[in-house]
Amino acid sequence: MNLLLENCGISKKSADEISAIFNGGRVPHALILEGAPQPAALTAKTMAKACVCTSKGAKPCGQCAACKKAVAGSHPDIFILDGDAGTRAFPVDMIRKIRTDAYIRPNEADCKVYLLLGVQNMAEVSQNALLKVLEEPPENVMFIMTASNVSQLLPTIRSRAQVFTINGADGEKLPEKAFAIARAILNPKESELLFLLSDFSNDREGFRQTAGCLQLVFRDALVARSGGKSRLSGQDTAASLLCGSLTRSSLLELLEVTEKVPAALDRNANMPLLLTSFCACLRCAAGR
Repeated sequence: MNLLLENCGISKKSADEISAIFNGGRVPHALILEGAPQPAALTAKTMAKACVCTSKGAKPCGQCAACKKAVAGSHPDIFILDGDAGTRAFPVDMIRKIRTDAYIRPNEADCKVYLLLGVQNMAEVSQNALLKVLEEPPENVMFIMTASNVSQLLPTIRSRAQVFTINGADGEKLPEKAFAIARAILNPKESELLFLLSDFSNDREGFRQTAGCLQLVFRDALVARSGGKSRLSGQDTAASLLCGSLTRSSLLELLEVTEKVPAALDRNANMPLLLTSFCACLRCAAGR
């Protein structure tokens, strides 16, 4: 399974962590894959295929009828809602329908799998509706969710799902890059920041993932500025540096700047212009 997961565009470390829960028979009833939309979605679909695979050996085998149906999008026990494709993909009525359907036995597989992609776009009322089935999950049901940033979800949702932060194939370098960018924001001159961002001129996905890392750094700095202890980015030094240098208002603005990146990339924005604008917006938010 590791190789299949790595082919989804995630790092070997992330693939190993996810494979371990399947190989060890410790698959939770609900999990959230936090990371860039495309690799997270591909990873979620691979996991769903493994859940319905009928092979006695390694799963997913890719050869059984269940795997073929999963690839074709026709398996009756895999249900997909894509919030990355459309921000209105999670109406509360649909979530209530899922909640009812979850208590009906699977059609063919040993379990039902609900793939909810881009749940950071799920409204609070829909999250509360989903919470009811996560609190008392039926047997033979698995919820696999993806989110670019789990901090946008209700704490009650996060507490009832196992969260995996997945890095891209070059993900080990992304936190370091995010730290360098966060530090450059504080530089009175913009040349360092522009130089760092220029690396993404031909790397849209790398920019998407790095912006996601930055979002977590800004989030951690904001939490620290408010006296909180929770950390998600793993970049405590960067978060502390920003916390000690910027106001709460500035940190909120920085967070908002990074939140706009995925939508701009999805609109196929011109990369040089997007990077220049991103640089200007970061510096403006930081009062530079």
